[in-house]
Amino acid sequence: MPINAQILDNPKSDRVRRIADLTRSKGRERSGRFLIEGPQSVREAVTWRPDVVQDLYVEVSQALDHPRIVSSTLAKIVEKSQDATIYVHQCTGEVIRRISPDAQGILAVGNARAMRVDVADFEIDGGSSRDAGDSGKPLNIAAFWQVRDPGNAGTVIRAADAAGCDAVVFVDDCVDALNPKVIRSTAGSLFHLPVLTMGTEEFFTWTAAQHVDVWAADVYGTPERKPESLPTVLAELTEALGAAAGTEAITDATAAESPSPQTSRAVLFGNEARGLETEILRRCDRIVSIPLYGKAESLNLGTSAAVMLMSLAMSRHIETM
Repeated sequence: MPINAQILDNPKSDRVRRIADLTRSKGRERSGRFLIEGPQSVREAVTWRPDVVQDLYVEVSQALDHPRIVSSTLAKIVEKSQDATIYVHQCTGEVIRRISPDAQGILAVGNARAMRVDVADFEIDGGSSRDAGDSGKPLNIAAFWQVRDPGNAGTVIRAADAAGCDAVVFVDDCVDALNPKVIRSTAGSLFHLPVLTMGTEEFFTWTAAQHVDVWAADVYGTPERKPESLPTVLAELTEALGAAAGTEAITDATAAESPSPQTSRAVLFGNEARGLETEILRRCDRIVSIPLYGKAESLNLGTSAAVMLMSLAMSRHIETM
């Protein structure tokens, strides 16, 4: 698609107002579109999900003879967008800042419907994971219950992406994954892996039907079941991987207790302030906690997710290290 020669220079125009309205949930719901702000997020969207991007808006200099994109970084994103036939609009800095003070010279409008992932379309054996051709590969899913803070939501999506998770699931009443602050906080990871939304009952029904073990990340556990320490669980996983590779013996008793490296797993994290409710913990297959060795009382959600998911990811890949 060509780059529109006309420069958008009226910050009070209807077009600018409609795009700026996408920062609000009502604006996104009404239009079915969402806003992608900043070079990193726009670049990742253009690179990995160009099918989602409808229009791109970039800041140009106001030189009347030959307007130019204000930086080489933005120019490269625009060049990449042309491979995907994305329509580009040139804008003054005033227009860009009127739409979003966080745009840093570039933003895009995306199709919200194209970003939604239906539970029915995400099947364990259907190639919906990162390795689409590897049917039957055990999936590793990061799930978050009642995550309300946009910054936290974006951070945990980024952590799940870094850990190689196949999907993120927002469970129950969570923040909108297409909230601009969520998208900025993912640093582009939102466009690397599917993000599903489910109710609590739907989540447990789905994991049971798909034979996905649910591990709760929780400090206290329940009155009947105390949490297992993450280092102990990691040691079990390492032993199980060694046994599966035939590199070391494993007793029948240990095999019965050890997690299988071939089992799909969802790690469920709780609300930022309240954690997971007791009734939810009772429905999980295991409860795992991160030990604290210093004087800190606790870890925040983003740090907990990063530590837990990355530790489990490294334990899966230890045989290749």
